[in-house]
Amino acid sequence: MKKIIFFFLLNTIVLTSVAQTAKPVAKPTKPKLVVGIVIDQMRYDYIYRFWDKYGNDGFKKLVNEGFFCKNTNYNYVPTYTGPGHAAIYTGTTPAVNGIIANDWYDVSTYKNVYCSEDNKVIGVGTTAKEGKRSPVNMLTSTISDELRISSNMKSKVIGIALKDRSAILPAGHVANAAYWFDGSNGSFISSTYYMNELPKWVQEFNNKELPKKYLSQPWNTLLPIEQYTESLPDDNKYETIYKGETKSVFPHDLANLYPKNGGLGMIRGTPFGNTLTKDFAIETIKQENLGKSGATDFLAISFSSPDYIGHYYGPNSIEQEDDYLRLDKELAELIKVIELQVGKGNALIFLTADHAAPEVPAYLIDLKIPAGYVSEWSMVDSLKKYLNKTYGDTLVLSYSNQQVFLNHRVIESKKLYLQAVQEDVASFMMKFADVSEVITGTTMNNIQFTEGVRYLMQKGYNAKRSGDVLVNYLPGYVEYMHTGTTHGSPYSYDTHVPLLFYGWNIKQGSSTEQIYITDIAPTLAILLNISFPNGCTGKPISFLVK
Repeated sequence: MKKIIFFFLLNTIVLTSVAQTAKPVAKPTKPKLVVGIVIDQMRYDYIYRFWDKYGNDGFKKLVNEGFFCKNTNYNYVPTYTGPGHAAIYTGTTPAVNGIIANDWYDVSTYKNVYCSEDNKVIGVGTTAKEGKRSPVNMLTSTISDELRISSNMKSKVIGIALKDRSAILPAGHVANAAYWFDGSNGSFISSTYYMNELPKWVQEFNNKELPKKYLSQPWNTLLPIEQYTESLPDDNKYETIYKGETKSVFPHDLANLYPKNGGLGMIRGTPFGNTLTKDFAIETIKQENLGKSGATDFLAISFSSPDYIGHYYGPNSIEQEDDYLRLDKELAELIKVIELQVGKGNALIFLTADHAAPEVPAYLIDLKIPAGYVSEWSMVDSLKKYLNKTYGDTLVLSYSNQQVFLNHRVIESKKLYLQAVQEDVASFMMKFADVSEVITGTTMNNIQFTEGVRYLMQKGYNAKRSGDVLVNYLPGYVEYMHTGTTHGSPYSYDTHVPLLFYGWNIKQGSSTEQIYITDIAPTLAILLNISFPNGCTGKPISFLVK
């Protein structure tokens, strides 16, 4: 009995001692600033294709000192700019966040809807329609929204890009500001969704007229042109030619070209669009004192010019290679300013892309690789003629984003069975040689796919916004002009993008584990100790949040 009492007292003394000496759990720290960098139309292989020509402080710094998720893919289709930016920041696919494309046909109004269109607001800093923009069409919150809410609105959140959708969708619904470029006046603008007047510093930045300055110089290669061995010859048939040029070759005389090719808006299709974006981002960091408020701030930046250049010249052009070599320098300067602003290690930076891009199909054809061009007009014309012959009406309201939108009112008035009409349309579309998959909306609503192209199509399908019949083309086949490239498919050349994390609490390393683009937002939520976006379906990246 005495032994039992002795051990009881000893145990009590030990536990009391441990309790008295145990240190309280420290409150989790947070970064002073989060910077999300999205590069529009960046293929994964650009990291390594141009590696030997990059400097040490841009892409290489992020790879060598950060964590590289090498097997990151989009997990839905279509792979476009609007859906890409929305997926990154909402942590979910178009099936949930509602951004099913850059624009889509709205069956309730019988009109096309642009993803960031909002006719209830007006432009600030512009009278152009491009000012009527907001995130109103996005159905879920973003990681930037959740950061603002978690800090009781003390965190500053700002989105910046040349494209409005690339600034607005990442910034979210409760952002302090989003700024985008208006080619009609060469200025960064906003809308009354965010403010009634541009801040004085934005007005002063616009007054510098930097687009005119940048477009007054020729676009020549950064390095001697013979060093661009990763690209096709400068003079090749796969590139689009600007008005005023006879060949698509360097140097591009921008001063003479831009008045004939969209005015100041032409800067978007040059590397100097990246320079302008970087200039404005740095000014934003400084003027808004980002990272110095005591709460974690968030700056969402998107570099849009690589997409314009890729569409025009293609991924194997010297123009695109030169664009990335110059972008590397812009990133180096941006990272340097960020770390001077908040201190090295106090900023959490991630870099990814909103989609990648295929090779120019005409180039693949010449290499005897299966590829080609789809004539959507011909397909839809044939479909309408077939439906008119079969049902006495074309029944088609629109064909957009590879989706057939049927006229439900006419179908009902004719007492037709919608599912039967959808299946008839699907069977007809499947007969075209360029088509690989066709799925009806009814099938999408009733069957759950778990892998393959149909899975990706379903993740991009929103029951209220998507069409009645969804069509997918063969690998390497696109609806586009025969020069330059486009994107939007479920294939790896469009879905595989780089993903790099750098800075605060990020250890150096890499992984080839399968990561989805929708995993970025929940990973940030865990790192920041805040709620996931309210529609989030992604999962935190385990090796980054241990």
